[in-house]
Amino acid sequence: MRAGRVAGAEHGGEFEGQYEGGDGVTHAHGGQDGGDGISGHEGSTDTDTSTGTGTGTRVDISELVRVRARHPEAIAEAAARRVRRPLLNDAGRLMIVAADHPARGALGVGDRKFAMANRAELLERLCLALSRPGVDGVLATADILDDLLLLGALDGKVVMGSMNRGGLQGASFELDDRFTGHRAQDIERLNFDAGKLLLRIDYDDPGSLTTLESTARAIDDMAARQLPLFVEPFISRRTDEGRLKNDLSADAVIKSIAISSGLGGTSAYTWLKLPVTENPDDMARVMETSTLPAVLLGGEVGDDQDGAYEKWRGALQLPTVRGLVVGRSLLYPADGDVAAAVDTAVGLL
Repeated sequence: MRAGRVAGAEHGGEFEGQYEGGDGVTHAHGGQDGGDGISGHEGSTDTDTSTGTGTGTRVDISELVRVRARHPEAIAEAAARRVRRPLLNDAGRLMIVAADHPARGALGVGDRKFAMANRAELLERLCLALSRPGVDGVLATADILDDLLLLGALDGKVVMGSMNRGGLQGASFELDDRFTGHRAQDIERLNFDAGKLLLRIDYDDPGSLTTLESTARAIDDMAARQLPLFVEPFISRRTDEGRLKNDLSADAVIKSIAISSGLGGTSAYTWLKLPVTENPDDMARVMETSTLPAVLLGGEVGDDQDGAYEKWRGALQLPTVRGLVVGRSLLYPADGDVAAAVDTAVGLL
């Protein structure tokens, strides 16, 4: 069991978030009230099948909101006490669950346009995924990581802060992807372990140049603090309907790797977060483009979960590929079984 206890500052109250790794149950306990501190009633997460999440857990949102409203410093205190670990596991591999999509307005999974909009359900799914053996950590924006800190779910986990979420899905300025999330100094201050940014390059959109330059400076800022930064590059273009589409051909992915690998004053702390190409057989040639360590991203899987696993399995054998950073396809699998989806992905490593 991992537990995070947040003291009630000068008021003497406390909030205890316990994260049960064995059965994926999260608990939130309120301590004794001291004036304006945390009230003494107990809120907990019990086994619950009424939400339809398939996780068997329930996060007490009212307790989280109460702590946020009455004791906001609890988040920083929980971050300061968090038990840290090395980036890579003993086998030199990395399995990260991603949940930074909502901050870019990307809430859909398959034909469910607002699948990720229910925060309690998302947290439940994340807590279950983090409880599974072999899951090393999580990638998310501040709001989600703050909740997970209060729930005590991040002890002994790799925590990645998402840095640029300004390129809102479907916006005219989508490729001018401003850094609206974690800054390098925030990741350092919160004792987090790494950062991640999205770099989409459209040769016809001048907003890409702004994002390129900002990416280079973020790489420098993270390297100055000796913090890894995972760069997710794409060559992108707009369809006739105006929708942004990432080019997953081998030639386009090769070009994106070459461009992103050369950004910044040093590549010492730069990792790549890459898609599997349209033709998975091209991955060996694609990964010859750089010596930077890389992880594979999940992307949209749809109903063909087994097909995605097979694509990942082959690419994971390549020497520069060190792991997986996967979100929606594991948190919202077509069959609803989060634990099984996560366990299968872990087994590929």
